[in-house]
Amino acid sequence: MYKPLAERIRPQTLYDVVGQTHLLGENGILKRIIDSGQIPNMIFYGPSGVGKTTVASIIAKQTDRKLYKLNATTASIQDIRQIIDELDTFLTLNGALVYLDEIQYFNKKQQQSLLEFIEDGRITLIASTTENPYFYVYNAILSRCTVFEFKPISVDEIKKAVKRAFEIIADNIKYSDEVINIISYGCGGDVRKALNAVEFLVSSAKDEISIEDAKAVSQRSNMRYDRDGDSHYDILSAFQKSVRGSDVDAALHYLARLIEAGDIISASRRMLVMASEDIGLAYPQAISIVKSCIDSAFQLGLPEARIPLAEAVILLATAPKSNSAICAIDAALADIRQGKTGDIPQHLKDCHYDGAKKLGRGLTYKYPHDYRYHWTPQQYLPDELKGTKYYEYGENKNEQAAFNYWQKIKSANLTDL
Repeated sequence: MYKPLAERIRPQTLYDVVGQTHLLGENGILKRIIDSGQIPNMIFYGPSGVGKTTVASIIAKQTDRKLYKLNATTASIQDIRQIIDELDTFLTLNGALVYLDEIQYFNKKQQQSLLEFIEDGRITLIASTTENPYFYVYNAILSRCTVFEFKPISVDEIKKAVKRAFEIIADNIKYSDEVINIISYGCGGDVRKALNAVEFLVSSAKDEISIEDAKAVSQRSNMRYDRDGDSHYDILSAFQKSVRGSDVDAALHYLARLIEAGDIISASRRMLVMASEDIGLAYPQAISIVKSCIDSAFQLGLPEARIPLAEAVILLATAPKSNSAICAIDAALADIRQGKTGDIPQHLKDCHYDGAKKLGRGLTYKYPHDYRYHWTPQQYLPDELKGTKYYEYGENKNEQAAFNYWQKIKSANLTDL
């Protein structure tokens, strides 16, 4: 039966595993746990093709445990019961290790069916997921497992795996270092994807693997992006934080990743957020300009849309920054949510109806436009919140100009309350 190359040359020892040195290096915590032989219940979290299944297999082999592999996309409670039926038999003399791939696809009832056997130690669970376990794994399971994050494999480590694969199956087929580089850079940190590319290129080559074929196989394969997954929110987070930190090059990098994934909607929405949240009153015209650029981008469509979107990002990243607006409204909302409201002052209440004056509405209201500079002091907040300050002027030129303007007018003390 045919076996993919990645399966045929799967590492048999921790020493052969590429990458994950933060976990499996000489002093890595996971390596120390495995060497001790006392294996806890674990969740391996990380992208595809980075060694999660391989490490689970090595753990089972090294601790001499029966390994059961389940995939949550197809497994059922009945599959778990069959494993339980084999416990305490000669098949599981040293204990059973259940490797549950893609645990996020198990519903709550299916996950809970594992609890009894996890707690009494009859099985050791190693679950893997490409999604954030703190979002997709139920707390009952999560609280009984240790989470280890597996990271994308570095290009240098991928090269080692690619070279080894070529040495094993290339035979008399020629290939260059450039071919190795193209595959290694194009696989997006996914060893399985790189090995599949090697296998495809070798099987389709006659005498030599061309650079053009390597590029064709690796084209766009290095994008890790899921509009509903971690990578989506991680890119958007990095995008906004780069703009907030005024790193225009990093901001363009993350914009390019969103554009390459065809997701200009998320990029545009996030830029509108940034214009108000991070630039704000330091450059209040930014939101209008960004909105115009976004409108142009959607009218143009890709690939031309990249130009006005880049213009908007460069503007935001290089603009002065102020978060005074979001801080002010969040402070006001916090008071409202804590019940700090109070009655609206009588002089501010609506008085445009018969009987309003009898109720004392609007009798002492002062119309600011009747006064010099169109301002006169009077109380606007409810009595319970009198003197509360939500807005703090930013240190940028625009807000300081407004601050100085109102300081000058208010210090004139034109009239008293």
